[in-house]
Amino acid sequence: MDGILVVDKPEGITSHDVVHRLRRLTGIQKIGHLGTLDPIATGVLPAALGRATRLAQFFLHRDKTYEAVIRFGFATDTYDRDGEPLGEEQPVTLDPTQLEELLSAYRGEFEQVPPPVSAKKVHGVAAYKLARQHRPVELAPIKVRVDEFVLLGVDGCRARVRVRCSAGAYLRALAHEMGQKLGVGAHVENLRRTAAGEFTLEMARTLDQIRDLAEQNRLAEALIPAAQLLPEAPAEHVDPVTAAQILHGRDFRVSPFRVRQGARLVKAIDAQGRLLAIGEVRLPHLYHPIVVL
Repeated sequence: MDGILVVDKPEGITSHDVVHRLRRLTGIQKIGHLGTLDPIATGVLPAALGRATRLAQFFLHRDKTYEAVIRFGFATDTYDRDGEPLGEEQPVTLDPTQLEELLSAYRGEFEQVPPPVSAKKVHGVAAYKLARQHRPVELAPIKVRVDEFVLLGVDGCRARVRVRCSAGAYLRALAHEMGQKLGVGAHVENLRRTAAGEFTLEMARTLDQIRDLAEQNRLAEALIPAAQLLPEAPAEHVDPVTAAQILHGRDFRVSPFRVRQGARLVKAIDAQGRLLAIGEVRLPHLYHPIVVL
């Protein structure tokens, strides 16, 4: 069972909670998630199983897509509805034209200061742990990219939006800053991730569905095998002798007819159709295994 399970994360639990439940449901201990979702958030949470956990580095920096409800009228200390209000609620009637102008200012590349309640590290300690101890949290701004920030609808003090952004961008921080600019405060009320890289909601299974499949010994139906991952990397089928060399970290040659020249990465596939390694180009048609499964 080496591959990716795309989980439709429920509200109210952490991403680590999802991993613990998957371990219990599947009996597989080697599981890791590929990108944290806040407890209030739902949606796409890819989980790597077995030897596919060694591929995590290739997925953590993929773009993400979210749909969210931003509530204007007051801010919170966590920038979402889980936090404590920062001041009295103010009456707000949103103007769609004004909101469209505000959203347009956040499209493109810019620096963003992550929320104080986040998984970002401060001297090796997660920022949210310091914030909960009422200790000062000073996070450095990071460069983020927003490719799409669309207003889907307005209902009173609530705005429904869709965002496609780089990994590391915080919609909570965008909402908080937008509330500051309007002078009324704002926070994220609901958040759903609809895509993480190539993984989408259409691929996702709920924890109940995964439990049912596991009980029926049909878990493989929900698993994306490791050999099918990283579709942008060409596949090179290797013979047993070459496979043994790759396992010992030796460079391997690929066919100039099957692998396009200039491809930075290739997938070495063994005789059984399993992903054996990810190779990185060293010379034309010569690759070095940088990850061996």
